[in-house]
Amino acid sequence: MSDHPDEPDIPLAPFPTAIPTNPFPPLEGEAAEPWLDDPVEDVTQDPPSDWIEAADAHDLPTASPESVNPLLALGRFAFPPGEPPDEEGVAARDRRWTSRIIVVATVFLLIFNAASIQNWSRQQAPGWVTTTVRRLADVWSEQMAQLGADQPRQTVRDGYEAARDADWPGEAIGSPDPG
Repeated sequence: MSDHPDEPDIPLAPFPTAIPTNPFPPLEGEAAEPWLDDPVEDVTQDPPSDWIEAADAHDLPTASPESVNPLLALGRFAFPPGEPPDEEGVAARDRRWTSRIIVVATVFLLIFNAASIQNWSRQQAPGWVTTTVRRLADVWSEQMAQLGADQPRQTVRDGYEAARDADWPGEAIGSPDPG
C-alpha cells in the first residue's frame, strides 16, 4: 500500500534496453538489421566526441532566411513576386489607399460624431437643403445615441468642461480680486 492513491499496485518495469526487432521486412538486397552487422561497441566507454577544441562559434556559417523556413521558400517558388509597378501603377495604388482612408474616416465620423452634423446644419442659412440636412441629422443622432455611439464624444466633452470650470491654483496670479 502506498501513500499515493493513483499509484499502480504493480511496479512499472524498467525502461527497455534491448532494441526490439523491426516489424517491417527488409527490401531485396538489404540487410535485415544493419546496426547488428557492426562490431559490438563497448557501451561502458563514452562515445567519441565531435567537439573540436579550436572551434569558434563565430566561424560557423549562418543560415540564410530561405533555409531557415522551408515554407517561405516554397511560397516564393509557388507564388513568385511580380514585377514592380510602374509610376502609373503606384499612383493608382496610392489613389485606392487614399480613397479607402477617406471612406473609413467618413464612416467613423458619421457614427461617433453625429452631433457635429447637427451643429453644422444649425449654423447654415435657412433653406430647403439645410432644413432637410438638419432633420436627417436629428434622426441620425438619435439612432446613434440609442446605440451608445455618442458616449465617447460626451465623455470627452464632459472632461473638457470639468477642466475648464475647475479652480486652478495659478489662476489667482495677475487676475483682479473678485471680492
